[in-house]
Parts: sequence; structure tokens; C-alpha cells
Amino acid sequence: MFGPAGPTRARHRCAPRRVARPRTAAALATAGLALLGAIAPTPTSAASPPAPESPSGAGARFVPGPCPDVPDPIPGRCGFLEVPENRARHGSRTIRLTVAIIPAESASPAPDPVVFMEGGPGGDAIGAIPFLIASGVNADRDLIVMTQRGGLHSQPNLACPEIDRFNATAVGLPYDAPSTGAGLVRAAKECRDRLTAEGADLPSYNTTENAADFAALRKALGIRKWNVYGYSYGTDLGLTYLRRHPQGIRSLAIDSVVPPQIVSLPWAWDSAQEGINAIFAACEARPACNARYPHLSRTLTEQVRRLEANPLTLTVPPPGGGTPVKVVLDGGTLVNLLVANGQLVPSADVPAALHELAGGNPERLARAQAAGATPAIGEFAHGLTHSVACAEWAPGFTERDVLEAGRRAFPGWPDSVLAHAPQLPFEYDLCRAWNVPDRTAVQRVATRSKVPTLIVSGTFDAKTGASWGPFTGRTLPRSTAVVVPGITHWVVPQEPCAASVLRSFLKRPTSPDTGCVAGVVPKPFTIIP
Repeated sequence: MFGPAGPTRARHRCAPRRVARPRTAAALATAGLALLGAIAPTPTSAASPPAPESPSGAGARFVPGPCPDVPDPIPGRCGFLEVPENRARHGSRTIRLTVAIIPAESASPAPDPVVFMEGGPGGDAIGAIPFLIASGVNADRDLIVMTQRGGLHSQPNLACPEIDRFNATAVGLPYDAPSTGAGLVRAAKECRDRLTAEGADLPSYNTTENAADFAALRKALGIRKWNVYGYSYGTDLGLTYLRRHPQGIRSLAIDSVVPPQIVSLPWAWDSAQEGINAIFAACEARPACNARYPHLSRTLTEQVRRLEANPLTLTVPPPGGGTPVKVVLDGGTLVNLLVANGQLVPSADVPAALHELAGGNPERLARAQAAGATPAIGEFAHGLTHSVACAEWAPGFTERDVLEAGRRAFPGWPDSVLAHAPQLPFEYDLCRAWNVPDRTAVQRVATRSKVPTLIVSGTFDAKTGASWGPFTGRTLPRSTAVVVPGITHWVVPQEPCAASVLRSFLKRPTSPDTGCVAGVVPKPFTIIP
């Protein structure tokens, strides 16, 4: 769920192990969130009705302006949506969200455009445009991409260079050592203090306000109906938007699903178990892979235990070459390399990497870890991440709940590893420093709607487990859920069939053509001679 992952962009981060997303198609698989699924929301939160809706369009206006200067020039027109930072506060300052409008490729496009909701929270929505175009999202209708409040190219930008710099050093630190957590919390507090001093009202950077921004954008652009497509955290946002602002939504497509009524820190362990075990099951189902790498689950448990008891310290060059860097491989590091969903270790290489590690060769995993030593400073909006996570995902559960969820998912693993939600280690400590109010009463609510919905999941997704897609569809009676074999996080840009299903859904939301899914086969696993 967290952050940068995804096809080509490696964005996403997890507390001390976040890495910048490379601008290459291989990283697609990570983006998103670090959700957890084994634990249900607290009864009081689940039963709470949504808060009265504020007037999303009040004080909002669209102002044409230049497109951001990005490596892949935007093939369209741009501008800014100006909205109040805090809609509940009279006289709140105005913030600006960059908007890009990419025309349809068709000469006779449909009148209802597609609006995209980025993952993270805190990802770079503008950076997703090349992947969306390559997937044909704008084949028959215009594509609208807006930066979420606090994201890159928005004003203000809630980037945290302090956290980015810490993450660069954290590749050479023990993953779950108290000193590592203290360093992360210190960097987060420095960022929080700076952002607050600059005037940011951090509690206003939440999913409710985010959803209201998109409702305001539709009105400001004069669009009667549009289609919504979001992935990872963007599915949490899209479902919230549908629940609170259903007007004008023709259809909703959600990819790598984060159900708002479920997402919490303990939930991450459930998704990690589902995604990792799916990779192992796929290897077991192939004779050559199973013969070369038998008993992968046992091998993983043995290696997590071994590395946690005796971490390895190595000096290796990053994956793309360059100056060697010091890295530490311990149990927590190994787990988070796997949960990164192909961003650092491609799914096809996972069995080989574990086999090599067990045989005394950690080079493949060490080089993957070294990628985090060169993050893109300021690209990811950690300020939005923690404002959402600390207000909407962490409350209602305790550190003990995270540990118990980990024990259920991976019996026999060391408690020192299981005590930290994958992708968000030390988050409870960080949240005490971030200090935003609990919002679960208005956010941890299921969306119930008859708007046609497409739900797309990948079986290898260890951030947002595939089973949470059909689960979310239980309260969406006009939904179509597809689970694509062998794909990790953010499915559509990775698999042409999924892109075809999305385009079919946009044409016929109540009867999309999903026939190609049955023919999708996971890529061959790497077999070491």
C-alpha cells in the first residue's frame, strides 16, 4: 500500500526501508500501502456513520497554468485546483493542486473522462501518467490526473527530505533495532516541526479532504459524469470518494485494493502472507521450479530466523552499478524485500534468491537492499503518508495487535520481526511524534453503492492481498472482481490483459470483457543451473 511501487516506478517506502522509485517499467509492482487484513476494525469504528459532508466545492476554482517540468513531458494541458486547506475552518489558507488533462487518443472520444487517484499515500501522480497512457487508459476518453494535497507538484508539498536522508543510511542499519527506530522517529519529528512551522495544518491532510478535492475538481471543470480509477491508497480514496460524493460518478475502477473499513497496521501481515505464499505455491506447481527449490516456506522461515540471530553486513554496488555501499541483511530486511512486490526483487527471482541465500550467497538480496541508498530526495510526500496512516490506520489497534497478527501469519518467525508492520516499522512510535487526531470514526467505514465497479487484484501482491478485492465487492452489488495470476502491486500497467479489462469496463461498466484473465500465466521462475 505504501508508496512508490508500481510498474516502473519504484516508489514506495516503508519506514526505514523506503526506496525511491526508479523510472523504469520494472518497479510497477510496489506502489501502494502496507495494509493488514487479519484483524477486523474495531466495532465502534465500523458502526460509526460518516460525518456530515462539507461543501466540497466551496472556495474551489480551477486556474489554467503551465505543466510541471518532468522527464516525460505531459501531452496535454495543465492548471491548478485551488481549495481551502481546512474546509471546516473559516478563513483557512488556500492550497494548490496540479491538474493535468491528457486528451483521448480517439478522434471521437466519449464525453465522460477518467480521473486517476494515485497510491501511497504520498505518491507522485504526475509520474504515473506515462504508465496510464501506455495502458490505454486514455484510449477513448480524456484522462485527468491531479496531485493529491501535499503531494509532489502541489503547494504545499509535504515531502520530508529528512526521512529520505535517513532511509538512505538505514540500508546499513539493523531493520528493527531500537536505535534504527529512534533515528526514523527523529527524522519524522524534524520534518513535522518544519512543515508545521511553514504553516501546514497536518490534520487536514486526510482521505476525507482528499476526496472532497476530487469532488471539487469535477465541479470546477464543469464535468457532468466521469469515471474514477485508483490503485493502492488510491482505492481507499476512491471508495471514500464514492461513499461521500457519489454524484457524477459513472463508474469506479480500483486496482490493488485497500478497503477503508479494514485497513490498519496489523492488516499488513495478512497481505504479506497471502502474496508471499502465492509465489511459493506457483513455484510448487511447476515441476522444474519445485524440483530446484523445494520447501520454500520452510526455507524462508529458516533464513528469517538465521539472519535475525546473525545479521550479515556486506558492501555491494547498487543494482544499477556505482559506488558500493554498506548494507545489513537481517530477518526484517529480508521480509521487507519480499513485501516490496517486485520493486527490489522480481517475483520470478524470489525462489532463486532464497535458494542462494540458504546456500551462503546473499549477493542478489544485498544488491537489492543497496538500491535504497540512493532515494529520490523530496519525491515522495511522507508528510501525507503519516498524516493518513497515523489518523486512519494506526488508531484502534496496538503494538501487541501487530505482533499477534504477525504470529498468525508466520508462526515460528522471531517476535523482533513480527512486531513491525511490513512497510511501516516503528509506525506507532512515529505517530506519537506526528500527533494527528484519530479519524477512524469517519473513515473506517465500508462503501455501499450500486455504481458499477471494477475490482482488480494480483495474486502475487504482498502489500494488498488479492482476497481483499472480492471482499470489498461484497457491499458493491454491481461490481466485477478479477484476480490476475502472477502479478504484484498495481496490476493494470504490468499485465496487458488487465489493461484490456479496464478499457472494456470503461466502455461497458456493467458487462466488461474479462475473458482474457483465464489465459494469464505467471512468468517463468528463474532457475539457477
